[in-house]
Amino acid sequence: MEWWQAVILAILQGLTEFLPISSSAHLILPSQLLGWPDQGLAFDVAVHVGTLLAVMAYFRHDIVKLTNGFVDSTFLAKPNMDGKLAWCIILATLPAGFLGLCLNGSIETYLRDALVIATTTIVFGLLLWYADRQPNLSKSIAEIGFRQAFLIGCAQALALIPGTSRSGITITMAMLLGFDRQAAARFSFLLSIPLILLAGSYKTYEMLTTTHPIPWSFIFMGALVSCVSAYICIYFFLKLIEQLSMTPFVIYRLLLGAFLFLGVAMGWFI
Repeated sequence: MEWWQAVILAILQGLTEFLPISSSAHLILPSQLLGWPDQGLAFDVAVHVGTLLAVMAYFRHDIVKLTNGFVDSTFLAKPNMDGKLAWCIILATLPAGFLGLCLNGSIETYLRDALVIATTTIVFGLLLWYADRQPNLSKSIAEIGFRQAFLIGCAQALALIPGTSRSGITITMAMLLGFDRQAAARFSFLLSIPLILLAGSYKTYEMLTTTHPIPWSFIFMGALVSCVSAYICIYFFLKLIEQLSMTPFVIYRLLLGAFLFLGVAMGWFI
């Protein structure tokens, strides 16, 4: 892989990890449409580390409060809202974490197909549009309970299917449960931290146990670029979501899905 290709892929990963538009739908374009080489395990680790650093940097104050709240409510018998939210994040992480370990990449192997990604990009885009049009989007993140967190976590497990979009499906479920866009997005981003940490740790273990040489320069570059692009994405998305609906992202998903269907029909994908 050339350096400029790695930079483009890192930017794409950083942006699409948190926008509700599906990272796999975008990464399939350069790999299958343009014939770019596979980015490889080391680069996967790099962009996971980069996006994790970005979301942890942006929500650093929230992470401190959640950690303190977790310790107080769990070990010091001092229940509080931050402790409850921390437990909600842990609960919501379990479904995707469990399925990810059980399936161990089999869904990614057998369903990473342009036709599947085109279908899920459109279907879950329309579901996002339906959720965004609900009249009762008024709940704040402080109102989330264990039932709602578990349902959002089950929705997150669907993101194992390429084209679904982890952020898109969790925001969709949160809005279907009545949470406003800001609360849905913030919980989705906080929920990404343990999942990316788990996925990144597993990929790091795979990388360190492989016999192939580790391209450290590519790792540092990929982590840096994906971190910067992901941080910018989170910052502007949370700012804009207060003023805009999800409609622009829905329209984009429909156009992207249609393009992927056209590519399948025309035989563009390698």
